[in-house]
Amino acid sequence: MPIKKKTERRIKKENYYERIQEQAAKYKNCLFINADNVSSLQISKLRRRLREIGAYMIMGKNTLMKSALTHANTKPEPTDEDYEERKDNWAFSPTIDKIIGQLRGNTNLIFTNGDLADVKTILDSEVRESPAKSGMIAPKDVFVPVGPTGLDPKQTNFFQTLQIQTKIVKGQIDIIAEKQVIFTDTKVDSTQAALLDKLKIYPFEYKMKVTKILQNENLFDAAVLDLSSEVILAKFQRAIGFQTAIALAAGVPTVSSAPHSLLNGFKNLVAVAAATDYSFDAATAFLSAAASAGPAVGGGAAAAAPVKEEVKDEPEDVNMGDLFGGDDDGY
Repeated sequence: MPIKKKTERRIKKENYYERIQEQAAKYKNCLFINADNVSSLQISKLRRRLREIGAYMIMGKNTLMKSALTHANTKPEPTDEDYEERKDNWAFSPTIDKIIGQLRGNTNLIFTNGDLADVKTILDSEVRESPAKSGMIAPKDVFVPVGPTGLDPKQTNFFQTLQIQTKIVKGQIDIIAEKQVIFTDTKVDSTQAALLDKLKIYPFEYKMKVTKILQNENLFDAAVLDLSSEVILAKFQRAIGFQTAIALAAGVPTVSSAPHSLLNGFKNLVAVAAATDYSFDAATAFLSAAASAGPAVGGGAAAAAPVKEEVKDEPEDVNMGDLFGGDDDGY
């Protein structure tokens, strides 16, 4: 019986299967991408730039990607066509299992073994401006700024409908107060879209957005990519500060609190040495240094301060004498 020749579509599908399975096994990190409204030109530029840093983009239908990855993660059986090819090298991959769980909606994949932040930087650099279209869900707030619009007074109805304060200056409409016309996650209506189009305001942008990241078999929210090294270091320092304070208050020594405990103990010993005849080498050196620095720091000011003499109140003399010429008889 003659072997049926594979169609071009079948060959492309098999090649896609092999490609996505190969990349999923080769790379340890994966970014899940939403590519809604991203143009083919943007995608082409991104592919080229991602290849330069050793990253690989896979785009396609989720059903096809799931099918390919599920097959890669399924133990080969003797009845499978590719049993001989896979039986010696097959192993279950937790990474592939987590990728399959995230393939929902219009989700695409970018594989890399490098820095995930570098990938996000490239994705954020390819942005396409977009006008507000009637019926679309707004991804962010939109404001109409103060200033001249270039529109003639006959078109004030747009502004009145949206309650935008205007005035007529030199035959054109001027906006006198900034106004928010679109709110995040609300549907854009035809009046809003028409006004923004007349003002040549293109408030939205289309780019590939990272929704989740998979790094070393762990899933994270995309927000972690916005954390710089400086921010992470500051958070660690703040956490260590809290840990040290708790350890000192509870009297439980830790690596971070031990230096503070030793320093406080030394201060107490120096205080005891200063108040008694007891002494030890470190305390003697410390007290000697403090004594030699004392007059230079505060002694001069203390010596220069004038001594205020205390004035004592004299008791009142109730005997008025002969002020009025009186005598013993009281005349």
